[in-house]
Amino acid sequence: QVQLVESGGGLVQPGGSLRLSCQVSGSIFSLYTIDWYRQAPGKQREWVSRVDRGATTNYTDSVKGRFTISRDNFGSTAYLQMDTLKPEDTAVYYCNARFHGTIAGIVDPSYWGQGTQVTVSS
Repeated sequence: QVQLVESGGGLVQPGGSLRLSCQVSGSIFSLYTIDWYRQAPGKQREWVSRVDRGATTNYTDSVKGRFTISRDNFGSTAYLQMDTLKPEDTAVYYCNARFHGTIAGIVDPSYWGQGTQVTVSS
């Protein structure tokens, strides 16, 4: 069974940094595309960043130049380095792992972590 565990969230002042981790177990990490999403109170979950199997990265406009996504296939972990944090970055951050293919009859299954809270406040 594929499991994702996020960590690294916390309280930080505006302008500060945090690094989120997403540890994936139960499958071959290198076969998955990893996305980070976030959900602020009262808002819909929004996509933040992606690193695909070839390590190509993408970002939503609001975090470009401030966030950096990466992956360590040997350690089965993805990271989201967040710099120059702003109060509007406050949200629960979720990691998603998406497999390209079929597992147990399910096409392109994806899996979610439990989320980690990031609060940016003075």
